[in-house]
Amino acid sequence: MVRTAVHGASVFSPSFKSIDFKAAEPRAYVIDRAGLDIALAERAAAAGARIEVATSFLRLERAPNGGVDVRLRGESGDERVHHTQLVVGADGVSSAVARAFRLRRPVEILPAFEAEFPSSPGDADQVEVYLSNQLAPGLFGWWIPDGAGGARVGVAVRAGSVTARAYYDRLVHRLESRFGKPLPKPVNYLVSGIPIGVLPRTFGPRVVLVGDSAAQVKPLSGGGIFVGMRCAEIAADVLQEVLRSGDFSTTAIGRYETLWKAEFGDEFSQAHYLRRLFVRLTDADLEAIIEALRAANMRETIVAFGDIDFPTHVARRLLRQSPALLRLFPKALGALLSSGEPRAPDLEPGPRRAIT
Repeated sequence: MVRTAVHGASVFSPSFKSIDFKAAEPRAYVIDRAGLDIALAERAAAAGARIEVATSFLRLERAPNGGVDVRLRGESGDERVHHTQLVVGADGVSSAVARAFRLRRPVEILPAFEAEFPSSPGDADQVEVYLSNQLAPGLFGWWIPDGAGGARVGVAVRAGSVTARAYYDRLVHRLESRFGKPLPKPVNYLVSGIPIGVLPRTFGPRVVLVGDSAAQVKPLSGGGIFVGMRCAEIAADVLQEVLRSGDFSTTAIGRYETLWKAEFGDEFSQAHYLRRLFVRLTDADLEAIIEALRAANMRETIVAFGDIDFPTHVARRLLRQSPALLRLFPKALGALLSSGEPRAPDLEPGPRRAIT
């Protein structure tokens, strides 16, 4: 499942100036996501789960004697009802389970478009990140080596009149200009949506939401595998106790949200705050950030304290080390650094910029 280890990254400004850092030990791993899904399904089946493929959730009905009747449609189109005591919604960003239980959705969904290339002219163990409102407004573009000589290239962007595919095409054109030759024909495409936001509740009567359906996604990177799998472990522990005790109250089920937010809530709060600042940045601001990081020689700090799953730790250190970064948003970032509260300080509203 693990294709290759990643030791560092290059972060590019809109003009393609970069700051590069590399650690001696791996800082992340590129995985075969389809292979991971298959391996997890096999482990679940070995533990006693029944796997049904090509089966979709239709709706639910409250059972008169307690529990929930879940109506499904199979591959042949036949409908059937399963009676259950609990439902776990792990059905992605457009979760039908969340809609059925009337649990509100994330405040923003970022369209994403990615292609897999069979060969790559880039560094085999270095990720590249592209910051630019012309290439990827709302998040960033990326180049990720696949461990077999190829790469994944993609963008995640703010939803708008320009599609994620159009931004991806812009990025590919820019990369081809940089490398001085066309990229090979992609062997696969992936179109998806990344949920960014905080659901008021990730549980309800007889239900919990996990992973993308619960918006358990890192706001600064859009990644969700580690967080989703950890929250799934928490859900399993809580629901096992619910089944053992026979206490199906929302108080008992709600321990799931209490526990996962105790582990990730502070990080998510701070990261959402930094993201709200990030989306206000112009390309000139992004250029200034890269220049400030290069001038202050921040590579050692990034390598020493960078954590892909808890990125605000290194962000705070970088802000404290670089007055040039603080000058971009002196009031907002000063409030973040001086705040002793578990949640991030409030951010004054400002005008949204139109991106063309």
